[in-house]
Amino acid sequence: MTIIPSSSGTSRFSVRRRTVFVGLVLAGLLFLGQGLARAQAPGQIPPPPPPPPPALLVFIDAPGLDPLALTKDLGFVRPVPGPEDARVLVRITSRPVDTGTEYSLSFVGQHEFVGVNDELRASSGPGAGPEEGLKAAGQSLTLGLVRYVARTPLSMNLRIALMDKVSPTAVSDPWNFWVFSLSAYGMFSGVSTYSSQMYFGSFSAQRVTESFKIKLAAGGMLQKDQYDLPDYQYSSSLDSKYVRGLSVKSLGDHWSIGGGFVVYSSLFSNVRRGIELMPAVEYDVFPYSQSTKKQLRILYQVGLKSFEYFEETIFDKTRESLWGQSLTATLELVQPWGTVSTSLEGFHYFHDLTKYRLELTSEISLRILQGLDFNLWGGGSWIHNQLSLPKAGSSFEEVILQRKEQATTYNYFFMVGLSFSFGSVRSNVVNPRFSSSGGSSIHIEM
Repeated sequence: MTIIPSSSGTSRFSVRRRTVFVGLVLAGLLFLGQGLARAQAPGQIPPPPPPPPPALLVFIDAPGLDPLALTKDLGFVRPVPGPEDARVLVRITSRPVDTGTEYSLSFVGQHEFVGVNDELRASSGPGAGPEEGLKAAGQSLTLGLVRYVARTPLSMNLRIALMDKVSPTAVSDPWNFWVFSLSAYGMFSGVSTYSSQMYFGSFSAQRVTESFKIKLAAGGMLQKDQYDLPDYQYSSSLDSKYVRGLSVKSLGDHWSIGGGFVVYSSLFSNVRRGIELMPAVEYDVFPYSQSTKKQLRILYQVGLKSFEYFEETIFDKTRESLWGQSLTATLELVQPWGTVSTSLEGFHYFHDLTKYRLELTSEISLRILQGLDFNLWGGGSWIHNQLSLPKAGSSFEEVILQRKEQATTYNYFFMVGLSFSFGSVRSNVVNPRFSSSGGSSIHIEM
């Protein structure tokens, strides 16, 4: 029997090392093959990312401000056209204060946010333009909506940062809160048998703060019409001019005192020169601080009216001065269901109580259904104080062209309508292309 000796220790170690290396290579190839197989397997699509949380539906009622412009940079907000689907109702109003313009923002929660209400205020500096006002209101709008977003899944994507503290600085206004306006217009039209010219001009100055208000204005109008028919020619003119002023001092949160004056001339009313001086006092049932939401004002005026007439009147007067008084009640409401503005005014002369005038005007807008509003404008007067009517009467042309005031015991106007908006509630894109302030900038006529 022959005995064969075994391999040395070095040979056994080399065999084990090669065995481990081959095992690692095979395991790596197997893992890579499985990965390629999954990547190339037909019909297998990686799962989509989770959808983003739904935006907060908000209805914004902001007269004078564009809701889309207010929210175009707020990715977590989607404006809706009506209050029914909205989770939050926002009402933005403005009023002049000592530091410029104050914006009041009212937040009312609906659906899952019922009872979650809030109010915020923002202000723009004196003399600030529309952009500054939009920025101030937009910042407070963002802050007010955060408390609602915090109760939704959107809060997971919300980050709040505190800006560096800025040292307060005194407000500097070189105009001292005065605002001036100057305008002039001319209108010309005509055909082969008729031509018309109209000229308008006005100037105003006002200084409005929370404690004091001053308003001054002056203006005039001139209209000329010329008719050239084969067997008839007629020319007519009508002019008027005025200067008026108002000064009001606040006496607290309910009372105000002040007065106004008017100096005017009107060919239509047969008044060559009219002067009215009317001191006044006013009481608001609600605090003036709530004037952006509700007002019930009672205004009492008493004063002197002096007239000089172009023509002798039906009462055989060419001039006269009379004392009189007026009482006016005004109700204004701004609510989520709509707005109401109604005013009732009564005036009479002291020398003859049968010479009076009673006037009622109203403007109502009610939200009936989602996107559907009912609008009503109207007014009327009971007139028994026409002291300036000319004794000589009016010609046929003056009546037809309304060149002279005519005797009447009433006047009225009335408008009623419905407005309905519908469509997507998911569009909050601002796109000003091909737009103009007067509507479409492209006009096709057939």
